[in-house]
Amino acid sequence: MKRLNGKSALITGAARGIGRGFAEAYIKEGATVAIGDINHEAAEQTAAEIGGGAYAVHMDVTEQASIDEAISRVVAQAGKLDILINNAALFDAAETVDITREGFERLYAVNVAGTLFTMQAAAKQMIAQGHGGKIINMASQAGRRGESLVLVYCSTKAAVISMTQSAGLNLIQHGINVNAIAPGVVDGTHWEHVDAMFAKLEGKPIGQKKAEVAASVPAGRFAVPGDLTGMAIFLASPESDYILSQTYNVDGGQWMS
Repeated sequence: MKRLNGKSALITGAARGIGRGFAEAYIKEGATVAIGDINHEAAEQTAAEIGGGAYAVHMDVTEQASIDEAISRVVAQAGKLDILINNAALFDAAETVDITREGFERLYAVNVAGTLFTMQAAAKQMIAQGHGGKIINMASQAGRRGESLVLVYCSTKAAVISMTQSAGLNLIQHGINVNAIAPGVVDGTHWEHVDAMFAKLEGKPIGQKKAEVAASVPAGRFAVPGDLTGMAIFLASPESDYILSQTYNVDGGQWMS
């Protein structure tokens, strides 16, 4: 039996990486999925490749009008919105003394404000529909503790964990469960970018930081998007109806809480 049969989902930042992995898993479980992404061409290509009930929705989570239009598009396409995954995010690294206001505001606009106001818009739609829903925010092991060169990013993901707790307590009165997933290190094009940043900041050759991080994972390897999809399906399914305000670590044993 497909656990998300007949459900309508919106996943932000879903044109590639983890978001795409979630979309593919949700389609297999019977949901229709809006591939929300600021890169509409990439979203359209991803939707076409996934097939089934996948379709592209242009979405810039830093613009309220874009968020609202995306929600409206989902309702027009699927008739409702049952599930939101707030996956869109940016990463940056810098020495504490080199952090700029511009860089700080850029990450907070996407990772914190984007998560909050997309969650808010989805919740309003779910409340109007009157049959609850599931909201899943993407946190990170970086939100569990600080990292020397990742002050801003870590703080944004700590904020996501906190917002998940508060929103979950508030929205359960409407039958909306809000929870989060905190991945560890997930392989893909994102980590090539991260590795290059650390190579520059720490004076290491390309690939060394990635190898060091992989070696530090108790499970012995980086995650791949497929390692996260089970939790994403569970949190969107009726099996999680009595769970709210929680952040689940899916990180190969890197953090225990």
